[in-house]
Amino acid sequence: MDAQTAYRRRWGGLAVLVICLLVIVADNTILNVALRVLSDPEAGLGASQSQLAWAINSYTLVFAGLLFAFGVIGDRVGRRRMIVAGLTVFGAASALSAYSQSPEQLILARAAMGLGASMVTPQTLSVITNVFPPEQRGRAIGIWAGSVGLAMAIGPSAGGLLLENFWWGSIFLINVPFVVLGLALVFFLIPESRDADPGRPDVLGVLLSIPGLVLLIYGIITAGERASLADRDVWGALAGGVAVLALFLVHESRTEDPSLDVRFFRDPRFSVSIATIMVMFFSMSGIIFFLSFYWQSVREFSPFAAGLLVLPAAVGQMVMAPLSPTLVRRAGPRVVAACGVLGVCSSFVFFTQLEPDTPLPLIIGFFLLQSGSMAVVLTPATDAIMSSVPPGKAGAASAVQNTVRQVATAMGVAILGAVISFRYRAGITGSLDRFAQEEGGDRPDPGELRAAGESIEGTLALARGAGEAGRALVGPAKEAFMTGLHTAATISLCFGLVGLVVVLVWMPREAGRHQEADAPRGGDAGAS
Repeated sequence: MDAQTAYRRRWGGLAVLVICLLVIVADNTILNVALRVLSDPEAGLGASQSQLAWAINSYTLVFAGLLFAFGVIGDRVGRRRMIVAGLTVFGAASALSAYSQSPEQLILARAAMGLGASMVTPQTLSVITNVFPPEQRGRAIGIWAGSVGLAMAIGPSAGGLLLENFWWGSIFLINVPFVVLGLALVFFLIPESRDADPGRPDVLGVLLSIPGLVLLIYGIITAGERASLADRDVWGALAGGVAVLALFLVHESRTEDPSLDVRFFRDPRFSVSIATIMVMFFSMSGIIFFLSFYWQSVREFSPFAAGLLVLPAAVGQMVMAPLSPTLVRRAGPRVVAACGVLGVCSSFVFFTQLEPDTPLPLIIGFFLLQSGSMAVVLTPATDAIMSSVPPGKAGAASAVQNTVRQVATAMGVAILGAVISFRYRAGITGSLDRFAQEEGGDRPDPGELRAAGESIEGTLALARGAGEAGRALVGPAKEAFMTGLHTAATISLCFGLVGLVVVLVWMPREAGRHQEADAPRGGDAGAS
């Protein structure tokens, strides 16, 4: 495929990239609505709470740990080649996940899905950077960002619909036809591109990045699960991850051909955008994750209905993400990003006042505001990151952006989850003690009480098993969960305000472009 053909087909190529993102991102959110089914010994796999957690975490651990490595490799060996390989791995692993016979098999198959996803994701932004001219790149990135939001929103609703009509494996098997479609179109619509002058391979840098990120993510996830940093493997993993990443940065600053040129961070478009994305995803991820428990455990909606209630978030993303480049051209990135952060912060204020009987239209309205505001921040920030580096390093820049998002998301879920868990235990302990001391009936053993005190789902499971007597636990469980959610929303608000300060103080007033980023399209090494 020559450069002119690649340019003419750029919007079709973008559609293929959107398909790739939809299947990868949506499947990760689909699993959240299937946890209850997978824990059922008859309808699912009889997975324990820990096994369910690692069915999610194995994907995240491999995905985040290898994102940077595959971004750099894609720059050298070819981005289309990496997309094809990644889709193939992801599709095969999805089929293996669907037919897993045990929780252990599911965990391994999910890790393989993370491997495939890490090969594909960083290449999507790289291809956009190398095919679209600067005047259209912002709009293309806006569509890219909107597709990410759409995938995150349709995942739960699609998962709920599949679970109501088919067996649990359908939530993974649905990926296969989309993967086949993507593979069929990628050769016709996406040009091959790579760094024209990659220099010597930075093998040591890539090898250092993998254990550094894996250890850091593992420590964050495990700390969140245990709500503690005291365990040796937790603080050891965190300290080891930070140490290896520090060594990685030292190496990158000294080598002649770095996989990540640390000089990129001197450009405020790059560094401030990275910092803004990290703060925003940290503050939002935990709240969004635990709102699924609000819908299903507090409001008692079905998984399908809970999934449908997330769709307004997709509307906000899809509308505002493509519009944000126009807003940036008219008002500048600082004003647009600041308004977006303020919109996100206002949604956090609302969540601090959320109640079990809050009217649904009001919640949906703030979902729209939150998602639209996040799109207004994410699109210009991503465009600034990709525009501030030479096209040949697009894969590395894309990988840094995606890695930061994954690390921030894991931190948000872990830290805010620990806050919610701590507040929940403090609020429910008294009710569980009174329940255990009541006369008559089979009293729960200490192990059951401990499990019931860990989460609202644990308490409600105990209440369902206790029959009429268990109804006394339902109200206190919901109240304790809402207290924890309010506290987490307050913390998210504080971090959101930190993001606002970062934007107002350090983000440039005007958008800028890297000279090499304005080079003719068609791939930095030529489209083929």
